[in-house]
Amino acid sequence: MSDKIIYNINSIDKSKLLELYKNMLKPRLIEEKMLILLRQGKISKWFSGIGQEAISVGVTSALYGDEYILPMHRNLGVFTTREIPLHRLFAQWQGKKSGFTKGRDRSFHFGTQEYNIVGMISHLGPQLGIADGIALANKLKNNNKLCAVFTGEGGTSEGDFHEALNVASVWSLPVLFCVENNGYGLSTPTSEQFNCENIADKGIGYGMESYIIDGNNILEVFSKVTEIAKSVREKPRPILLEFKTFRMRGHEEASGTKYVPQNLLDLWRAKDPLENFQLFLKEENILTEEIESSYKQEIIKEINDGLDTAYAEEDIVSNAEIELNDVYKNYDYKAISPSIEKKNIRLIDAVSEGLYQSMEKYENLVIMGQDVAEYGGVFKITDGFVEKFGKERVRNTPICESAIVSAAYGLSVNGMKAVVEMQFADFVSSGFNPIVNLLAKSHYRWNEKADVVVRMPCGAGVGAGPFHSQTNEAWFTKTPGLKVVYPAFPLDAKGLLIEAINDPNPVLFFEHKALYRSVYQEVSENYFTTEIGKAALLKEGKQITIISYGAGIHWVLDHLENKNVSADVIDLRTLQPLDVETIYKSVKKTGKALIVQEDSLFGGIASDISALINENCFEFLDAPVKRVASLETPIPFQPGLEKEYLGKNRLEKAIDKLLNY
Repeated sequence: MSDKIIYNINSIDKSKLLELYKNMLKPRLIEEKMLILLRQGKISKWFSGIGQEAISVGVTSALYGDEYILPMHRNLGVFTTREIPLHRLFAQWQGKKSGFTKGRDRSFHFGTQEYNIVGMISHLGPQLGIADGIALANKLKNNNKLCAVFTGEGGTSEGDFHEALNVASVWSLPVLFCVENNGYGLSTPTSEQFNCENIADKGIGYGMESYIIDGNNILEVFSKVTEIAKSVREKPRPILLEFKTFRMRGHEEASGTKYVPQNLLDLWRAKDPLENFQLFLKEENILTEEIESSYKQEIIKEINDGLDTAYAEEDIVSNAEIELNDVYKNYDYKAISPSIEKKNIRLIDAVSEGLYQSMEKYENLVIMGQDVAEYGGVFKITDGFVEKFGKERVRNTPICESAIVSAAYGLSVNGMKAVVEMQFADFVSSGFNPIVNLLAKSHYRWNEKADVVVRMPCGAGVGAGPFHSQTNEAWFTKTPGLKVVYPAFPLDAKGLLIEAINDPNPVLFFEHKALYRSVYQEVSENYFTTEIGKAALLKEGKQITIISYGAGIHWVLDHLENKNVSADVIDLRTLQPLDVETIYKSVKKTGKALIVQEDSLFGGIASDISALINENCFEFLDAPVKRVASLETPIPFQPGLEKEYLGKNRLEKAIDKLLNY
């Protein structure tokens, strides 16, 4: 590899050349200042991009200001080229309020709609799927825009890389996948990360154009990306770009670079993108000493002024009410009443109607999932939707839950709504990361909604075995930022699904498979809403409070049908947020509480409800709170084993024991 960078000006005018130089100089000078502050203990951590400025600056300069960029933690040049005021950047790094995350996340883990930037999470991979969603929204809007997403060579080893590139290729999405191949993933060299010569070679497997670009040559980066971006705007498609560069400092400063051979450091130091370009511009009589000096003085003043402003800002004082209120985007429920016209339909029909009428209401709503288009989904809930709404809005996906959830978030970021169907709730484990780390934390981290509903066909009782029968709501009720809805009746299923789609917050919507075609109810034919977070009191009595949801509520009602038991029966309907007011009022009246869940006992929602009752209603209790749940095993397939597994068989004994306590 030659240490000489060859610059080709092409048709770039002098003012643009100087602008590119200044835009690279700015992050370099900021970094040099940050390294001093780090040694002084005035900042806690730093991820250096020294030696890689040409990529961030070149790519950002090639995009329009209203096109989204999704940078990583080594892309300071993206933020500065988008002209984010430095005092806000510094406030972000110091955890001050005028930053972008109110002190809730650090360094470059932030996004800002004001500057069309979506920041990373530490899991790296989902960033690529978000770009798919943003690009899909651009394509559906037909606005001739693209987006660019960054990752490092280490991130290309993650499954999300494969999933995101595959989806982008299949859907011809206008995305630039920018891979900064800087030699090491922390301390692991590329030779121990992948076994192909170039990351760009992977584009062949996705049917995707790919290019290798000298990441230290600002003119090559800017010119090539400008050319590619123009082409992609005219003909939407994904492009894989591998930028060859090197990380001159540690993964973060504390890790150092002792694992890097000195001759390799020397080789890349000679290819410094800023110093080489500066020398070239001086040789071409474009950059003078006076211009260079004025740039440095201007930037250093901006840095110092920004630091003074950030330092002068008061530290955030923690306020529990503010923290809790920011977990969800504020949303005012608007009740739409059911119509008089009703028909007797199954729960599955109610779900389908709710989806269909929501698709009619929201032209920006997209449904995604495996086999949801012409096939209508494995349960036929979206049967006929393609004929009405088209394949652009009812989209079959490859088998890649993580990328599709991430893409749904990207759709939301770019002003759309998304419903993702998990073919079975069990399969959500493959999309768990973006649900709990992107959707759930989005509003709390950077005040951005996650307007996504994930539909979860779940539950036992149909002989489907360990991988198609789980009712795994407890995975998500534990995660702040998610709403979890679990209807048991057709009327609730329709109204709650419509409301879940209205709500700009992420909703996990559980639909019990065994109830799909077995439960009928008179349901209004119109578009109507049911409030999330409100339980339903199905029966009233004085002896006992029985709390359940999903299939469990039907176990309870079936059992009580021919029993002389005076019971309050509460159908939770929503598990997060939980209607504790209804629970407490009932328990204080009856003095006895039984919680029934289909899930196995330990760690389920019943445990938390039991604890809440004990903490808030203890003096009203006449007996210990009792729980009924399924066995502590995976769900078996054979009917006899499944019957014994389910807690339904233990319900009668639990009620009798509690009544006779």
